[in-house]
Amino acid sequence: MQTAFSEDQEQFRLTIGRFLQDKSPPSAVRSLMATEQGFDASVWSQMCGELGLAGMHIPEAYGGFGFGPVELGIVAEEMGRHLYCGPFFSSAVMAAGALMLNATSKAKEAWLPGIADGSVLATLVLDSLDGPEQIGAGVSVQAGALHGLAPLVVDAHLADLMVVIARDAQGLNLYTLTADTAGVVVEPIEVLDPTRKLARVIFDGAEVEHAGNMDEAAVAKTWDYMCVALAHEMIGGAQQLLETTLEYTKLRYQFGRPIGSFQSLKHRCADLLLAVETAKAATHHAAQCLAAGEGEPYLPSMVKAMAADTYMLAAKEAIQMRGGIGFTWEEDTHLWFKRAKSSEVFLGLPSVHRERMMTMIEQQESVL
Repeated sequence: MQTAFSEDQEQFRLTIGRFLQDKSPPSAVRSLMATEQGFDASVWSQMCGELGLAGMHIPEAYGGFGFGPVELGIVAEEMGRHLYCGPFFSSAVMAAGALMLNATSKAKEAWLPGIADGSVLATLVLDSLDGPEQIGAGVSVQAGALHGLAPLVVDAHLADLMVVIARDAQGLNLYTLTADTAGVVVEPIEVLDPTRKLARVIFDGAEVEHAGNMDEAAVAKTWDYMCVALAHEMIGGAQQLLETTLEYTKLRYQFGRPIGSFQSLKHRCADLLLAVETAKAATHHAAQCLAAGEGEPYLPSMVKAMAADTYMLAAKEAIQMRGGIGFTWEEDTHLWFKRAKSSEVFLGLPSVHRERMMTMIEQQESVL
């Protein structure tokens, strides 16, 4: 199993970082988060057309480049670092991931090429974002039509395609429908983190196409795939907060000396560095295990919890070490703080993932 990034992967990271540094500075983030759409279509087109990021992890047979979770993690990490505003996570990670892992060949051929080149914006509709065990209670299929409510759907207002995990008489299954299908109502909602748009989706007899069979294990596998990608996004944000905070402590003077020279702040910065590096190492390891098809089954939940805690720690420390200015609108730190808080809840709180992890460990021990 790969244990370190290759030279090509490091160069890939640098390329993405340079692109996002140019296209997603804090000024652009502030501008986009205030709009209804929440993203720049020209940047998205350039990202998909020139860099191929939306299809980088999608198999070549379906229009992608055939890379895997490690490369996807690199992209997500850089997007978290630069707080990219756009439908990458909803379309390329969540919807594409669900299709790649669970859909029939027919459904993959129909939708993955469009997702890969960015011409189709997709989202995964889940009736619960609290954990895989909760999915299927709020949205059901009756006589080929969807009924129910999904209270929180990422970028539903942008979606051309909706990929839905719903329950029918036989159990859980994967379905697809276009967003303009009769019986679909999308209601944007106001959220704490305006860099990631959410909406409520109501289905009232919307006709769907069956896209693949699923069960509880398939839902859990899909959930793990998304959690590892989200963990990468979070450690990218935590790394950015660490670096900008360290830089601030070197530039901010008090009593005639930089505040970074104060012993108490040195200790806090050292503790934060240790937390970030530990979470990064665990998250990178989880992606490598996914790519290799091995590793402990609880790793995705472990890194989701670790990354969420670390991101929140970095956000709190970044604000506190900046003193009074850290709480102002003009200071950019609050943008990452809000993303940290929303990501902490998104796809399950750390406490939920720790409980899930312990359950898996107990099951392993009972088998042994």
